[in-house]
Amino acid sequence: MEFKVHHIAVSVSDMGKAVEFYSILGFKEIAGYKDDNLEIKHLYLNGFILELFCFKEHIGKELLELWEDLKRIGVKHFALSVPDIHKAKKYLSDEGIIQEDIEIKKGRTGILYFFIKDPDGNFVEIVEDKRNIKL
Repeated sequence: MEFKVHHIAVSVSDMGKAVEFYSILGFKEIAGYKDDNLEIKHLYLNGFILELFCFKEHIGKELLELWEDLKRIGVKHFALSVPDIHKAKKYLSDEGIIQEDIEIKKGRTGILYFFIKDPDGNFVEIVEDKRNIKL
């Protein structure tokens, strides 16, 4: 049996703002659903689907800094890989997503990374991973 990641779901407070943000990262809308209480959109990027949920009545989220948020049990973020993290940083800075002075860090597992937040404060990690892992 072979498993592969199909999608990750993220709840948002404003579907329009979320779709606009994720489209800057290259996601394209491929499916949707809407009724009086709920809107769902599937956004696609290179074999990966991001499923966005927007409820009419949503529960707020206590925003924490990344390190504190990592201590809470549950899904914390998803990562998008890029071939050149410095070009990605410049692009996101030019798009107004991040400040130019954001620091690119080298992770304990050997990858270069930085974090951004979507309009609701959900963490998205941008990584450059040159390990050429073959399974």
